[in-house]
Amino acid sequence: MLQERRLNSKGEQYVVGPTGTPLTMADLPPPNTDRWVIRRKAEVVAAVRGGLLSLEDALARYRLTAEEFLAWQKAIDKWGMQGLRTTRIQHYRS
Repeated sequence: MLQERRLNSKGEQYVVGPTGTPLTMADLPPPNTDRWVIRRKAEVVAAVRGGLLSLEDALARYRLTAEEFLAWQKAIDKWGMQGLRTTRIQHYRS
């Protein structure tokens, strides 16, 4: 589901992030991110869903597989942000 594109006071495109705050390209995790905490995963999913970043760009930028990204998206849809906790992944799988 794509969100309406919005511009902040600086003219930067943004989407509403997972915590309800504006999320711009500058707010996204750096491309060399190796440690994927819940918030960072959710930010990337929100950016793609909101049209801030294309799926192809996200996969290339973060060296992700489509399956990995889709798993994040599915976890958010099914269990919310807590579904992204890697230490609890077995608990959430069904």
